[in-house]
Amino acid sequence: MLLLLAACSTTPITGRKQLMLVGTGQENALGLEAYREVLRKEPITQDPRVTEPVRRIVSRLAAVADRRDFRWEVSVIKKDKMANAFVLPGGKIAVYTGIFSIAQTEAGLAIILGHEVGHAIARHGGERMSQQLGVKAVGAALELGLQSSPYGNSIMAAYGVGSQVGFLLPYSRVHESEADRIGMVLAAKAGYDPRIAIDVWKRMAALPGTRPPEFLSTHPNTETRIEDIRQFLPQAIAQFRPHPDAGDTLLPTPEQVGLLR
Repeated sequence: MLLLLAACSTTPITGRKQLMLVGTGQENALGLEAYREVLRKEPITQDPRVTEPVRRIVSRLAAVADRRDFRWEVSVIKKDKMANAFVLPGGKIAVYTGIFSIAQTEAGLAIILGHEVGHAIARHGGERMSQQLGVKAVGAALELGLQSSPYGNSIMAAYGVGSQVGFLLPYSRVHESEADRIGMVLAAKAGYDPRIAIDVWKRMAALPGTRPPEFLSTHPNTETRIEDIRQFLPQAIAQFRPHPDAGDTLLPTPEQVGLLR
C-alpha cells in the first residue's frame, strides 16, 4: 500500500490522481522507439501545403503544454483514407492526411491534436502500463493464495474477466474524456476556439464502422462524449485567447491531398 501511495501522481489541468509505476524517461524512450518504427514503415510527405499548417498548430500547442522534457517532432503521413493522428510520450507526433477531412480547418485539427497531446502530457500510456503491472501483481498474489483451493481456477478465470471489464476498460474511458478536456484547454490557450470541438467529434463519430456498447468500449459513446464536452466548454472558453492566425483556415481537401508530393 505504501508503494502505491508513493507512486501516485496528478494529471495536468484536470488534477486527477493516478497510479504511476513507470518513469517519464522510460515512457519517452518507448515513445521514440515506436515513432521511429512508424517512420520506417509509413509514406512521409514533406509537401509544405500540409506540413506547414500542421507544424504551426503543433508549435502553438507545444508552447502551452508545459512539458520541457518533451522533444517535439511531427511527421505528416500521406494516407488520405486513414483518419488518424497520435502523439507518443516524449512529444513524437504523426498526422495522417486522412484526418484533414474530419478536421476541415486548422482549428479543427488543433482540437484533434490537442486531444492527442492531452493523452501524452497526462501520461495515459504510463498509467495504463502501471495498471497492467498492478493487475499482474494482484493476480500473482491471488494465484499463490488459491493454489490449494479446488475452486482456484474458476476464481482466477472470474478475476481475469473482472479485471478487464471492471478495472482496465473504465480507465480507458476516463482517459478519453480527460484527453477531450485537456485538449480543449490546450487549443483554447493556443488561440483556437474550443467550441468547434462538438462538430469535430461528431464528424469523427460519423466515420463508417461499428460501435460496441459503451460498457464494453474503451471510448465513451458519442452522446456521452458530446454531453461531457458541452459541460466542460465554459471552463475551456475561459482560457480562450483568440489568435489572429488561428482561425478557420481550411486544410487541403482529399482531392488536393491526392496531388501532394
